[in-house]
Amino acid sequence: RWKKKLPGSGPRSLTQSTTRQSAGAHGPWAASLREGAEPRGRIARLAESDFASTFRLLTVFAYGTYADYLAEARNLPPLTEAQKNKLRHLSVVTLAAKVKCIPYAVLLEALALRNVRQLEDLVIEAVYADVLRGSLDQRNQRLEVDYSIGRDIQRQDLSAIARTLQEWCVGCEVVLSGIEEQVSRANQHKEQQLGLKQQIESEVANLKKTIKVTTAAAAAATSQDPEQHLTELREPAPGTNQRQPSKKASKGKGLRGSAKIWSKSN
Repeated sequence: RWKKKLPGSGPRSLTQSTTRQSAGAHGPWAASLREGAEPRGRIARLAESDFASTFRLLTVFAYGTYADYLAEARNLPPLTEAQKNKLRHLSVVTLAAKVKCIPYAVLLEALALRNVRQLEDLVIEAVYADVLRGSLDQRNQRLEVDYSIGRDIQRQDLSAIARTLQEWCVGCEVVLSGIEEQVSRANQHKEQQLGLKQQIESEVANLKKTIKVTTAAAAAATSQDPEQHLTELREPAPGTNQRQPSKKASKGKGLRGSAKIWSKSN
């Protein structure tokens, strides 16, 4: 933070800030770049001064990856092992922003590690530092990322971010219109069902009235009580149940008499 602490010695403070941040937290690294860009274009002069390599190193930590550092290692200050691991953590974050399941082979190549053991130790260290959350799939040899911190963005990335947000807004509008359409259909179906229910109830009430009027008219024609008339219509006549046993009994007697005649003739 050379702007606040040492206004007259920006480049030297920028070197100290780069060393302190690369060995400490994981960002936001672009804070020093933004503060340096404000007063009278100092950031442009730093990029062209004797401290250009330090400025470039800070830019790599802000936006780049470990592969970017290796590509320019000859022109950049050397890093300690802790600083290298910090930059490797940020490189994993950059990969996680593009794909959530990262194969071990891709990580080994991007982080310049020799074996899987070093890779898993590095990922576990990143998890404990709350840089990312996920799981190591040793069977399928891949890292499954559930969450990762955000990195600093450059000016040229703003258009892509705005386009992504616009697409998200369009998608939300489509979902909302679909929900409104479904609610409208549900309300129409509800009104139809209520109308059908009222129609059925009305028909049932009319049928009850018709049956009651018909029963009363029939009872008046026979000079009987309507309730007694309904009881007679529902219950069968008592004589019908008594005639059937008598027929069965007569058939039984006939069979017994024939049996006796057959035995006497023998």
